[in-house]
Amino acid sequence: MAKEITAEKASKKKRKREITVKANKKGRHIIPLQNFLKALVVPFYFLLKPYRFYGNKKVKDGACIYICNHYTIFDVIYPAVTTKEGIHFIAKKPIFDAPIIGGLARKIKAISVNRDGSDVRALLDCFKCLKNNEKICVFPEGTRNKTDAEMLPFQGGAAMMAIRQHTPIVPMLIYKKPRLFRMTHILIGEPFELSEYYGRKLTEEEIAEADEKLRDRLLTMRKEHTKYLIEKKKKGKQS
Repeated sequence: MAKEITAEKASKKKRKREITVKANKKGRHIIPLQNFLKALVVPFYFLLKPYRFYGNKKVKDGACIYICNHYTIFDVIYPAVTTKEGIHFIAKKPIFDAPIIGGLARKIKAISVNRDGSDVRALLDCFKCLKNNEKICVFPEGTRNKTDAEMLPFQGGAAMMAIRQHTPIVPMLIYKKPRLFRMTHILIGEPFELSEYYGRKLTEEEIAEADEKLRDRLLTMRKEHTKYLIEKKKKGKQS
């Protein structure tokens, strides 16, 4: 009897830890609560902090890793509205300990990670989702950028996951910190892969190099958009 109770508890614990989502008839991995929250929050948020996408406004179905710089807790909105599929957002453990937000984070299948990023279970959860052809979103700076720096140094993890699972990366950049009643430019680059690292036993230095390539990609997107805005302004003055 005691063994049966123990087995039942273990089974329940296993079910609670399940992070992946089954595909529907169309092959999409839907997280219903995410869709509900998008319908509820996004229109209101857009009125307060309008935004405009540049680049790929829609991301195709299937596994990918979003990487995005980070200013506010509402930054999750930008990746979320680019797809009909659910996204597993990687969030720091303290968020899951909060009374209300923590419960929501679990229900939308977010993945908890330690502050320093060294979390084996979080890594395994990410691998499970990617293997199941699902999407995850990483904010590689590891925390919200409250400084005047263009971008904080990247924490490791995103590049390694993309390499291990041969997964495309979708680069997304919030051009400037979102402000009330100011248009925010959201840049979405072409999906790309770190295929030059596939099939190799990588050193820590090579993995760090790959993460730096991700950061450079976002910084390049910012420079190109700045150039675009300057040229647009010049043309406007000439006409």
